[in-house]
Amino acid sequence: MPEQLPTPITMVARHSSAIRVHTFVAGFTGNNIANATHIIESRNKLVLIDGQFLADNARAFRAYADKLGKPIERLYVSHRHPDHWFGLATAFNDVPVYALQETKTFIETDGEASRNDHLIVLGPQAPASILVPSHVVEPGEEVIDGVKYVFNKVINTEIDFLLTIGLPEIGVYIPQDLLYSGTHLYLTKDMPHWIDVLQEMLHPDSHYDLFLPGHGFPADKFEVARNIEYLVAAQQAFSGGMGKADFETFLTSRYPGRLCQGIFDIYLPRLFDGAAQF
Repeated sequence: MPEQLPTPITMVARHSSAIRVHTFVAGFTGNNIANATHIIESRNKLVLIDGQFLADNARAFRAYADKLGKPIERLYVSHRHPDHWFGLATAFNDVPVYALQETKTFIETDGEASRNDHLIVLGPQAPASILVPSHVVEPGEEVIDGVKYVFNKVINTEIDFLLTIGLPEIGVYIPQDLLYSGTHLYLTKDMPHWIDVLQEMLHPDSHYDLFLPGHGFPADKFEVARNIEYLVAAQQAFSGGMGKADFETFLTSRYPGRLCQGIFDIYLPRLFDGAAQF
């Protein structure tokens, strides 16, 4: 793990008279896989999405939020992959944290084991402890500081249980790891269903035209379509019996413009060798 992490990239992805949506993207280099976390800034409050992975990035994300000068109402954890919740204890232990029941239960029962598994690799960038979400979010709608939020639980895609958040009044959808923007995808055996879910995001009656991913920069519908194409190609190769080494070569050759090749080292043992999913 490098001593000095790449400088994160921050931006206002969309704004209206009452809402600003911020995105904070960690580095695309070294062991970083461009973790993207987000802030919904309304008139009086901030709502955060995910807590970053590495300790320094979590602190930087918190510092960015604090500079906005409004209280953090809550933070939502999208799912149980550690790159989305490791930063909670480092920088957000004073914030109400919400998650799906399945995510909360995993962190409560297996979070410390996950932290220990990462200690050797991450060193001081690992959290000193874990923070279990304090609240459970259910699918449905809620108005927070005048902003309508639509919560949905998506199953069996990049992860078994995933929280997505829609802001229909401003056309923003936060699918997190349903979508990878400009990077290689973390693949699972649920690729066929994942393709179907992404297709639904392109429905002509959809309220959304800006998508905030869990990795990479804010994206449009064309990137959703590119993710579908990537998954179709990967599924055909996998179901056709392509081996692990050839599978990585196939995808990196077919998609030379996609970044964060290190993600193959994370998921290939799980996809091909039956390694533990978490």
